[in-house]
Amino acid sequence: MLPFSIEIKAGQPIADQILFAVKKAVVTGQLRPGDKFPSVRQLSQELRVNPNTAHKVVAALVAEGVLVTTPAVGSIVAAPAAGNKFQKAELLGADLERLVVEARKLGLALDDVQAGLAEQWRKLGGK
Repeated sequence: MLPFSIEIKAGQPIADQILFAVKKAVVTGQLRPGDKFPSVRQLSQELRVNPNTAHKVVAALVAEGVLVTTPAVGSIVAAPAAGNKFQKAELLGADLERLVVEARKLGLALDDVQAGLAEQWRKLGGK
């Protein structure tokens, strides 16, 4: 059984959905630093995805610093990245830009977006 939950939806790349589910599990504490992460084979079998997709997901999580892979141990959840808040916030730049574009496309006001963001923050255990 996987240490995170995911509901696969049509219309979005499966790798992106898995990446999001793992990151969400980390920020909500479902996955904690030091927890063992499933192997590519296990991920592929349990999610019924191509092994290449599973490998792509693990490689992306390692590249983003979410996982650390060591020989003879496998992949584990990494400790939070060092760096100041400004450096960490810069990493969100592209995602925030997409959020703004989608919100404006829907005709939402900044206050509406901020309220929605605050609600999601609270849902995921933010203070």
